[in-house]
Amino acid sequence: MVKTIHELDLKEACIQAAREVIAEQGIEGLSLRDVARKLGVSHQAPYRHYPSRDHLLAAIMQRCFEDFANYLDQASQAHATDALRGMGEAYMRYAAQHPLEYRLMFGTPWPEPAAHPELVRHAVHAFDLLRNQLLQHLQQRASAPQSDMLALLAQAELQSLFIWSALHGMASIEQANVMQHLVLSPGVSAMAEPYLMGMMQTALTHGPAQASRATPASPKGSHED
Repeated sequence: MVKTIHELDLKEACIQAAREVIAEQGIEGLSLRDVARKLGVSHQAPYRHYPSRDHLLAAIMQRCFEDFANYLDQASQAHATDALRGMGEAYMRYAAQHPLEYRLMFGTPWPEPAAHPELVRHAVHAFDLLRNQLLQHLQQRASAPQSDMLALLAQAELQSLFIWSALHGMASIEQANVMQHLVLSPGVSAMAEPYLMGMMQTALTHGPAQASRATPASPKGSHED
């Protein structure tokens, strides 16, 4: 049976109450006073565990990133034939199923990171999952056994940023309900995510240099008979 916030210890109850405040009032409405009011405790009680609003917000965001990383990790293990695609599909599912948590992670200015190292650690772990998968993929494709690891790592990081940007862009568009206002051909909305996954796979397979060589531009003014 799931416990209510009044059945939890104060530290955990503050996190749950704060998430409810954010869901109701937005991130701007979060304050320790509102959290205390929702819990029915004194205004000073939350300060026993969270010296400031930013400390509480950091704890919430840390929890979101931890859950997000675990979700992606499990998805990559479950998708045995294509771990990267599994992670990409899981990313989109998480954003759709957990819109509040997604906005907190990627649409909220972070509290001062130096004061919240655990937040940074969990956020970086989510990126590391993607980077490590791509690095393994590049190592498997490398023809020379003594390939330059620094170059492969840099390539994996660039690919990670590319994938993250593409997925985040699509997830943000869907969360903002922008697509429903576009005049799209029948079936395009349903095809958007699979198409995005396919285009990312193409980009990873060919890369910018190979792709440009694979589709050379025809000389200006020329045509085939």
